[in-house]
Amino acid sequence: MAEQLKAIKGMNDILPPESARWEWLEGTVRALMRRYGYQNVRTPIVEPTALFVRGLGEVTDIVEKEMYSFEDSLNGDKLTLRPEGTAGVVRAINEHTFLYEGGKRLYYIGPMFRHERPQKGRYRQFHQVGAEAMGFHGPDVDAELILMIAALWRDLGIQIGTDVKLQLNSLGQPAERLAHRQALIDHLQAHHDVLDEEARRRLHSNPLRILDTKNPAMQAVVEAAPKLIDFLGEESLAHFNAVKQVLDAAGVPYEVNTRLVRGMDYYNLTVFEWVTDKLGAQGTVCGGGRYDGLIEQLGGKPAPAVGWGLGMERLLLLVQELGIEPPSTAPDAFAVVMAGTPLAQVLTTIDRLRAKGVNVVLNPAGKDGPASPKSQFKKADGSGAHFALVFGPDEMAAGQVSVKPLRDGAQQVSNSISDVESWADSLTAYRRS
Repeated sequence: MAEQLKAIKGMNDILPPESARWEWLEGTVRALMRRYGYQNVRTPIVEPTALFVRGLGEVTDIVEKEMYSFEDSLNGDKLTLRPEGTAGVVRAINEHTFLYEGGKRLYYIGPMFRHERPQKGRYRQFHQVGAEAMGFHGPDVDAELILMIAALWRDLGIQIGTDVKLQLNSLGQPAERLAHRQALIDHLQAHHDVLDEEARRRLHSNPLRILDTKNPAMQAVVEAAPKLIDFLGEESLAHFNAVKQVLDAAGVPYEVNTRLVRGMDYYNLTVFEWVTDKLGAQGTVCGGGRYDGLIEQLGGKPAPAVGWGLGMERLLLLVQELGIEPPSTAPDAFAVVMAGTPLAQVLTTIDRLRAKGVNVVLNPAGKDGPASPKSQFKKADGSGAHFALVFGPDEMAAGQVSVKPLRDGAQQVSNSISDVESWADSLTAYRRS
């Protein structure tokens, strides 16, 4: 036998019935985006490596440790499987001068790639949903994006304040961060002996990320570090306060976390994370913020932007942990076909039902014809269908199809094949109940 090939470690197949949960989540997200006026954007999975080095920052964990980068053997181009979605969207916006007519609201759904140790909810190929609002300066858009996520939680049945909590911070503007950066370096340098190897390496390249350390030995030093919010000027504070006022008015609870910095270098002003304690160490479910300098940094005309990203694997784990069940994907009806029944008439009748929106599964015949009625009814019951459509030669000759309810003990009835449209609605009614 030939050697069996398997998927790459950390890159998983998604098969039924699990794939139905993904479709449910994707459908919920798409409906949400329509309500908020966001349009779908689809960018390539492979991008120039320079896009992520320039966009995310050379000393971020993603660029230093996690990117799948390679050289194209045909032309020598340096390429990378995208590790996140925002940089690619910005590249597309710039390349196609998409902001020429004004601001845009966009969203994406798709796979991302990071080379890290696979663990539950964190894989080498993972999937993100992201929303990006580009060309809008005001804090109202920051707040709207946060409210959009709050609406998603409600749509999914996730409770804000108990299942997920919102953390909020402001990173200010570059000049304010520069002043804070120097004060932070001075503070950390004074406690150099307490810093671990990772913190010492980042001390002068990216000291803000040290505040996000999980090392217990460094917590006292980090807690005593200068807080960026104390370095913010009037405009930055006004922007931050305006976001908080909207959230207060909307009744969305939040915590100001002055240590919240996010993992990419491109953020400024508002940053936020939705976190949970239901998934162990994998606490962040969604995160984002404002990145006003990234469009210019990647070669476009200066324009403001704000957005968020959400890990689908992690969110589906949370949904499962909370016991939230997606709507049933069971068919409306299952076709049970008796031996000797004219298949052409069966199939055309089923297709007329499908044209009316009825979901019908047909049990295909084997080499020797249809399976036994007992076997077919067992499959019909196992499919979760609400009805069995019984196609027998005598009934078909009389122009009839028997409809047998499988879930509520109602009586079997016969319906005229010539009048399919009149009884199709009854087959889908339970879906709407």
